[in-house]
Amino acid sequence: MRLKIKKRLKGKEEDFVLDVDISVKDGSIITIFGKSGAGKTTILRAIAGLTDVDEGFIEVSGHVWFDSEKGIDLPPHKREVGFVFQDYALFPNMTVEENIAFGMKDKDTAFLEEILELTELSHLRNRMPDTLSGGQKQRVALARAVARKPEILLLDEPLSALDYETRKKLQDELIKIHRRFSLTTVIISHDFSEVFRLSDTVFVLDKGKILKSGKPEDIFIQERISGKVKFSGTVLSVEEDETVFIVSVLIGNNVVKVIADPEEAENLQKGDTVIVATKAFNPFLLKT
Repeated sequence: MRLKIKKRLKGKEEDFVLDVDISVKDGSIITIFGKSGAGKTTILRAIAGLTDVDEGFIEVSGHVWFDSEKGIDLPPHKREVGFVFQDYALFPNMTVEENIAFGMKDKDTAFLEEILELTELSHLRNRMPDTLSGGQKQRVALARAVARKPEILLLDEPLSALDYETRKKLQDELIKIHRRFSLTTVIISHDFSEVFRLSDTVFVLDKGKILKSGKPEDIFIQERISGKVKFSGTVLSVEEDETVFIVSVLIGNNVVKVIADPEEAENLQKGDTVIVATKAFNPFLLKT
């Protein structure tokens, strides 16, 4: 996919121009990372044809979907896209199976069964959306998007509202689906562990501009860690102690307690993988 677009956006403090140039290798997973209001969701909606773009072009697998100079602008239903929204967007009057089948271009019963089995939804096929948990609803939304056999899969913070265990399980589902169908996938995420676990490449977006791009470890670790002592571990607990936090980390067979400031501890939860690094003998934590 090649995406080069410009669009004027209204920001919380001031207006800015979304101006990005992104190339995505077929079959890869990329993450667009950045603060709220940076223009991340607008990029996904532009790819899907759900948002008008001022100028630029969008090309996927050799097919031009949008080109402002040539007057090309395919409507959403003609773009080969699977879109998973934050709020699931399931049809409340349809069963799980009907929701998934609705996204299919043709009645391929064998493929429908494969999708149900792959996403572990076979036993829920006759349930209605209002009887499902958040994680189950998100799996249905993901299965429906994949059932379209899209050229590109778009995920707008799909796991942000879920608890740690459910989020981790759905990350496994995404990896499994990606391996099975080799779908070119674009994810919006604020979660470092999710970025490291899923992404081949991450694009850091700020006020409509790409600040940097590369492998997650190059973007988030190398620049922040210059110390020579680094350990990977699992968070056992995060406890607040007046103005700091005490984070217990399991490294090998040892439990290490690290003092963390509120910013470091903000997104840490039990079970997260972190890097404990020392810089001038002062340890700090980086969630991975």
